[in-house]
Amino acid sequence: MNDSNQPGMIDLPDIVVEEKVFPEPAPLESHGPARVISMCNQKGGVGKTTTTINLGAALAEYGRKVLIVDFDPQGAASAGLGINANELDTTIYDLLVASRPDVRSVILPTGVPDLDIVPANIDLSAAEVQLVNEVAREQALTRVLRPVLDDYDVVLVDCQPSLGLLTINALTASHGVIIPLETEFFALRGVALLVETVDRVRDRLNPRLQIDGILATMVDQRTLHSREVLERLEDAFADQLFDTRIRRTIKFPDASVASEPITSYAPGHAGAEAYRRLAREIIARGDVA
Repeated sequence: MNDSNQPGMIDLPDIVVEEKVFPEPAPLESHGPARVISMCNQKGGVGKTTTTINLGAALAEYGRKVLIVDFDPQGAASAGLGINANELDTTIYDLLVASRPDVRSVILPTGVPDLDIVPANIDLSAAEVQLVNEVAREQALTRVLRPVLDDYDVVLVDCQPSLGLLTINALTASHGVIIPLETEFFALRGVALLVETVDRVRDRLNPRLQIDGILATMVDQRTLHSREVLERLEDAFADQLFDTRIRRTIKFPDASVASEPITSYAPGHAGAEAYRRLAREIIARGDVA
């Protein structure tokens, strides 16, 4: 069924919005220490992995050294960058449960220069059970990442759609959180719970943690529904909402099937430019050097 035939989903002309200009960032003279950013939302299907891969690739295009940590047992970030994690002997799971984790031995290069990944597979689903009786179990990922923070400018952690122990580990290891949010009403309902979780982690485990921003994804400004959700987001989150919007397009799943970021799969497409713009916005805001 066409969404435009449903109540509240009337097709409207596209709105022409005057966008802020974010300048192309200057190259870096040196790298590190990294800012760790978790891509987090307990709702699935909102664009966390798409944003992790494409934002990482866009930042790498601008000369930043980027490490992606696949922290979802589904391993979508690994697969999206052409890595078959099921064939690997060691993944992020092994690092979390090791007494002396060697993260450098698990980091893999991707097809994008300056973009590396720590892969994951279904083994990671056992990590919460393994960690539950460990001392400082919320800091397992912090311990894993500490040795390589000076090697990178940005570490992006692709979280699973849950607020369990793995996500708490990601938040404890992070300086910031980006919340991708699909522009539909049901996606709004869980944001308050996620923000509350971020506040608790900040109070109890990680005082430096902050919300870097909320990213509107899968935007279709031709529909009244999408416009209304954007208005609610602007009212509720004001300055925390990124100016950049990620529009819905078939090119994102096409790029995923090709195991490439959209920035290399379709470099001239509007979706690729949207993630480059997001990278420029994040750098301009000072969240990343």
